[in-house]
Amino acid sequence: MIRVLLVDDQRLLRSGFRALLDLEDDIEVVAEGSDGAEGVALAREHRPDVALIDVRMPVMDGIEATRRIAADPELAGTHVVILTNYGFDEYVFDALRAGAAGFLVKDVVPEDFLHAVRVAARGDALLAPSITRRLIHRYMTEPPSRPMSAPPTLSELTAREREAVALVAQGLSNDEIAARMVISPLTAKTHVNRAMTKVDARDRAQLVILAYESGLVTPGDR
Repeated sequence: MIRVLLVDDQRLLRSGFRALLDLEDDIEVVAEGSDGAEGVALAREHRPDVALIDVRMPVMDGIEATRRIAADPELAGTHVVILTNYGFDEYVFDALRAGAAGFLVKDVVPEDFLHAVRVAARGDALLAPSITRRLIHRYMTEPPSRPMSAPPTLSELTAREREAVALVAQGLSNDEIAARMVISPLTAKTHVNRAMTKVDARDRAQLVILAYESGLVTPGDR
């Protein structure tokens, strides 16, 4: 059973999402919250598999709530999905940096919404290659104001893992990485997953950010 926490300051929207989730045999809504602070407290109380959190709320916004959930070792199994009305904006970008597994626009069709919950529960990032490319575009249009030295954790990666991370940062899927590296898709996935573990990244979004901020990849690389 997939345990879900809903956090949004709009009660009507929460009710709509809950009604949709309650129709599924494999999903259970364990709690609802109306602001980020309440969401963090409920996450600690219920240990959900997925926390659906609005990005803009009173008291504490979704970015700070995400950051606190991601930093809590007891909530390592909780995957945050950001809910937004605005698509990929600066708030979503900051939430991904804070540790969110991905994001959903609130007017998503029901089938995609339910699929996203199941994907997040499996621990997979809700970042299709097209979304990864938008992260890249952000770096290309607004590069870091100062160069950052490579974090020590990058030195733990093998040459093949570093190559895989660089390709993730270029927006490639596992199948595309496999073709580029001339390996099987399973091996490509293994390289990516091992790299995520070594650098303590929760998902592909954080791998992309790390690749750019460490200098492994620079804007314009292809």
